[in-house]
Amino acid sequence: MKKRILIALIGIAVLVAVLGAVKFLQIRAMIDQGKKFVPPPETVTAVPVTDDAWGTALTAVGTLNAVQGVTVSAELAGKVVSISFDAGMTVQKGDILLRQDTSSEEAQLPGATAQADLARTNLSRADQLLQKGIIAKADRDATVATLAQAEAQAENIRAAIKKKTIRAPFSGQLGIRQVNLGQTLREGDPIVVLQSLDPVFVDFSLPEQQVSALQTGLPVSVTGDALPGVAVRGRITAVSPQVDADTRSIKVQATVANRGGKLRPGMFVNVAVELPMQRNVLVIPATAVLYAPYSDSVFVIEETNGVKTLRQQFVRLGEKRGDFVAVAEGLKQGETIVSTGVFKLRNGQQVIVDNTLAPEFQKAPVPENS
Repeated sequence: MKKRILIALIGIAVLVAVLGAVKFLQIRAMIDQGKKFVPPPETVTAVPVTDDAWGTALTAVGTLNAVQGVTVSAELAGKVVSISFDAGMTVQKGDILLRQDTSSEEAQLPGATAQADLARTNLSRADQLLQKGIIAKADRDATVATLAQAEAQAENIRAAIKKKTIRAPFSGQLGIRQVNLGQTLREGDPIVVLQSLDPVFVDFSLPEQQVSALQTGLPVSVTGDALPGVAVRGRITAVSPQVDADTRSIKVQATVANRGGKLRPGMFVNVAVELPMQRNVLVIPATAVLYAPYSDSVFVIEETNGVKTLRQQFVRLGEKRGDFVAVAEGLKQGETIVSTGVFKLRNGQQVIVDNTLAPEFQKAPVPENS
């Protein structure tokens, strides 16, 4: 019995050893096959590294401000009897925004007008009597003063009626209404914010070392989160004559168009002042760069015996304009690099270049939906 059990155990051990050996040989064969496997070439788009002349630009972060912007407020105390605007609407200069109660002034105006008319009649009579020598010149002068006082009183009442009709001081867009019908306003109480949105000012500061390069009329390019992918053009309209002693910077103001009103006062924007000097730079499409925390890189296409392979090249980037980015180090003019889809590539991989569906790269792209 024991002999049979021993034979069975030996047989099982032999079987396990045989199966292990077979599995080992299979795995080693798969590893050898994997080492010899060459993946098929990847189809890529490619562009040459080119030399381009870029204008020198001074960059800064700016703030948008309205060319004209006020909080419309009540000049005189009074009760609101009508509101002629809605929050957010666009108004023209002179449009009526609000009316206050003028019943008291309108009741006083006829009496004041009558007093002025009577004083005017008395002056006419005094002129006739003075010519006849019936009254003294001092009596006629007193009549003139009485007329002036009566007319001033009437004009004061008319001015009060006019001031209680609140009008837009300039064309622009209204903000949120801050009054209600029937509310009694005090002098200076806010009614609504009015902003002129086209054009708008861009206020920014530049270091004092760049003062000599600044002058009115220089073109500026403004970008921001409100207009993704779009650069708004404008020009410098004012340069402060004084350098800030604390920051050693100079304040600059540019004026840019704001068609559509997408730019609003208070927004932060990126400003680039374009200087007339130009410099030569190597440029590549921004989509050709594989961005990484340790270093950015591109894939250079090298050809040996008709076979195109990739070489990953680390680069140092410079300024970005539109679809292009400048290369400060790492590439030479004329080298060919992969222009799109670099995230799926690896060093030493074989490729086939096909630019049939290659995108068109521009320095000043304009989105179709802008």
